[in-house]
Amino acid sequence: MDNIVDSLNTAYQEFVAAAANVLEAKEISGGQKTTATDAALENFKQKWELFRVACDQSEEFVESVKQRIGSECLVDEATGSTAGKTGLAATASLSPISAVRLEQMSKAVRWLVIELQHGTGAPAGSAHAHPSAPFDARFSEDGAQ
Repeated sequence: MDNIVDSLNTAYQEFVAAAANVLEAKEISGGQKTTATDAALENFKQKWELFRVACDQSEEFVESVKQRIGSECLVDEATGSTAGKTGLAATASLSPISAVRLEQMSKAVRWLVIELQHGTGAPAGSAHAHPSAPFDARFSEDGAQ
């Protein structure tokens, strides 16, 4: 994470310095277009693109961490691990499920979301027929639904 923060900070500092160089070149040239102002503008454009890339990489990292934390929380909740960590009593009405089973259900939800986003409108029950459907007949919960 430190590398990502350092990369973003460096890209930002270079972007700001390039902007200052453009202003300085324009001031020196009296607002006229010169090779120096063109070079400063080109450098500014490159630094802007590098800054945008650094921002995108940082955003991707944050999103991956959010997903990982969310998944870990779901696993903890489903397996009852949160009761020991936080001192909270586990919900008696829900029996814990295995992390493997939770991952299978998570994949099924992701497939359904993707299908809905793409507007495939698959008929009811077809999720089980999907070639990469994450449901496994070995689990009794799948047959009970």
